[in-house]
This record gives sequence, C-alpha cells and structure tokens, in this order.
Amino acid sequence: MNVLGLAPPSVWLGFGVLVVAVLAIDLGIFNREAHVVKPREALVWTGVWVALSLGFNAFVWWRFGATAAEEFITGYAIEKALSVDNLFVMYAVFTAFSIPALHQHGVLFWGIVGAVAMRTIMVFAGVALLTNFHWLVFIFGGFLIATGIKMLVRKDERPHPEDSRVLKLVKKVLPVSDEIQGGKLFIRVGGALTATPLFLALVTIEASDAVFAIDSIFAIFAVTTDPFIVLTSNIFAILGLRSLYFVLSGAAERFKYVQPGLALVLVFVGVKMVIAEWVKIPVLLSLAVIVTLVGGSIAASVVSNARQRQRNPPSTPATSEK
Repeated sequence: MNVLGLAPPSVWLGFGVLVVAVLAIDLGIFNREAHVVKPREALVWTGVWVALSLGFNAFVWWRFGATAAEEFITGYAIEKALSVDNLFVMYAVFTAFSIPALHQHGVLFWGIVGAVAMRTIMVFAGVALLTNFHWLVFIFGGFLIATGIKMLVRKDERPHPEDSRVLKLVKKVLPVSDEIQGGKLFIRVGGALTATPLFLALVTIEASDAVFAIDSIFAIFAVTTDPFIVLTSNIFAILGLRSLYFVLSGAAERFKYVQPGLALVLVFVGVKMVIAEWVKIPVLLSLAVIVTLVGGSIAASVVSNARQRQRNPPSTPATSEK
C-alpha cells in the first residue's frame, strides 16, 4: 500500500495547512484572551467544527468518490462517538486538579495539538503494521471486542486521574506547584522551573487520550486502512472535541447509558474487523448501526432521567404569605 494512501502529496499538504490554520485562528483570534466558555459559544463552535467536517467530506466525495466519502463519514462518526467517553475523563481531570473554568479552554487547546501529533504517528504506524502483517487485523479486532466487553461488565466508577502512573513520574522529574499564575504551564520558583496544576492536567489528558486513541484508530481500521481517510476523519473529530466538552460537561453525568452504547460500538467494529475476510459489512450499514447504538443510548438516558424526575420531583421551598 502507498504510504500516503489515495491522496497525493498536494492534498496531504493542503490538509495540514488547513489544520494549522484553523488552530491558529482558534487560539490567535477568537480565544486570544482566557475566558470562561459559555454553553452558547460552545454550541456555535461545535456547529462550526461539524460544518467544516461535512465540507471536507464533500471535498473527499468530489475528489475521490462516494466510497471514500462514506468511509470518511463513518470513521468520523466512530471517533466522535468514542470521544464521548473522553469527555468524562476531561471533566474528572479538571475536577481533580481544581482547574478554574477560565483556564480549561487553554489546557484543552494544547491537549488537542498534542493529540493531533500523537494520532498522526499512530495512524501511520498502524497502517504500516497492517500492510506488512495482515494477520494483526485479528489482534486489533479481538482487542476491540475485549475492550467493549470490559466496558459492559465494569462498574461505573469515577476515574481518579490524579493517581495515574504518568503523573507520578512527572512529579519525580519536575518540582510541582499548587499555584496557578495567569494560565501558565510552568513558573519559576526560586529560580527552578516548576510545573503548575495546568501542566499536570495537560499531561493527564494526553495520557488518557493515548489510551482512547488506540480504541478509536483500531475501530476506524475496521472501515478502511487508507491512511488519508483514517487520519483525516480522526483529526476532524477531535478538533471539535474541545467545544463539545463545554457543551456536555455539565450534563455528562446524566447520560448514564452512553457507556454501554459505546461498549457495543467497540464490540460491533471489532467483530466487523475479525470477520472482514469472509463477510463484508457495507460501510453505510456500519454507519447506521453506530448511529443507532449511540443515539439509542442517549435517548434511553434522557427517558430514564425524565422518569426519575417524575418519581422524585425536586422539592420547592415553601413560600410564606404576606
């Protein structure tokens, strides 16, 4: 397989310029000053990222045909769905390190930049492995199935990112301060370079994203092994993850059936990958299954919450008559 996949170098270059440009515009123009991201602003930016992704999908259709476009939108849907689980971890990280809402956007921005670089390396490494060792497709598929089953049976426990091994290693290498100064990742304390809680939160988010990236990239390999489609669909999905966090962070805990839905998505794409040698599941059918599983889990959560509110209506304070 060509290392660049179906896209020529000029298209790869254009994609890279586009990603750098939108990140630069995001940080340098619209979010130059640290501020608390309100739900309305987050919704607008979520719409912008989705529109940009759909526009790129239209370009893929025009340039490479309907099959490539179907693979892109399915890979995008897979990554977008699986990234919901990442939002819970982000929320837990910011809570554990007491990161003010004022500085959360900056931490997530650099987290996205790191995720783009890391996933680029992982995609090309994965494509190279599958090209030279095709039997690994069964290992990747089995890994997804096992991960999905583990998500289904595990207890719904809150993550404790402050106890991660990566964080303990960082604290052994760098002095750490409890002070947050103007959104800085590092400060000088007594002449020594010292990490702030913002840097610790960033490292923890990057470490957790590395774990989630394995699931999502393996899952997209069940749809296509073309590096251009795998990487672009993955990158466009995570570019909008930051704004999606601010939309859903306050309501994340109410979607209690989303995790089982995501687990079933992993099992489905794992099975699809394992049986691909004998049974070909159409791309659009895969997209329909994924949308049904995730949409159904969200709908079930909303219905369950509504019923619970009916059984336990919120108490209203008594009012005294004058």
